[in-house]
Amino acid sequence: MTNTSLETNQAPLLNVEKLSVSRSGRSIIEDVCLTIDEGEFVGLVGPNGGGKTTFLLTILGILKSRKGIIEIYGQKPASKSILGKIGWVSQSAANIPNNVRITVRELVQLGTLNASNMFWGGGATQYEQVKNAIELVGLQDVENRDISQLSGGQRQRAIIARILASKAEFILLDEPLVGIDRESRNSLLKFLDKLCHESQKTILMVSHDIAAIQQTSHRMIYLEERIRYDGAANCFPDLADLAALRGIQPVHEHNYTENNLYQLENLEKK
Repeated sequence: MTNTSLETNQAPLLNVEKLSVSRSGRSIIEDVCLTIDEGEFVGLVGPNGGGKTTFLLTILGILKSRKGIIEIYGQKPASKSILGKIGWVSQSAANIPNNVRITVRELVQLGTLNASNMFWGGGATQYEQVKNAIELVGLQDVENRDISQLSGGQRQRAIIARILASKAEFILLDEPLVGIDRESRNSLLKFLDKLCHESQKTILMVSHDIAAIQQTSHRMIYLEERIRYDGAANCFPDLADLAALRGIQPVHEHNYTENNLYQLENLEKK
């Protein structure tokens, strides 16, 4: 199932056509086609090994495709003209060792560094970028606190603030909900939604938490080598329909009852 967005005169921020990627001689992604428009919040879900992280790394230009086309702002991945527009938060970005002594403000300030200001700083402009990013993620009260003293959710916010300080417009998040409690998770998801609606950022977020993604994103993509679903989050298929899309056949004579599905969905949310 593919996304059918309204026609627009504006070119998509991300355009992917017939993308195929192999790793260690094994096909991971095959014939993936999709577009993402500016201001969208897209959730990318799928099983382990389905190609989610591989897809992100290929968009970033870290991995090379076997065939196909990727265009970001009309440019090839890793083109110099778009590097400052893309922010990436990897799975391990918030796992900063406790022996690394760095405050929230210092971490966020790293996002403003580039070849032209690395040795002299950015002065008032850099200060404003850092201040605005910290305020945007709501960490003003802990900006001088060491990162090791923060909760998991606060660390994720600090990492995202570093990306925002760089003025990135297209933010790629790889499993940002892992390792954070329910309250922090809900707060982070509300913040990401606010980034799209109020700051016009575009977000592509990978997560195993289908329930959380469905409640937050505008659109969901289910990737398992190929795209199995691409459409509105509120129309995402239930477990039985999703199994059918994946080609999984029931092994028992009877189908799941509604109660079975309800129990499975609750297990997935925990």
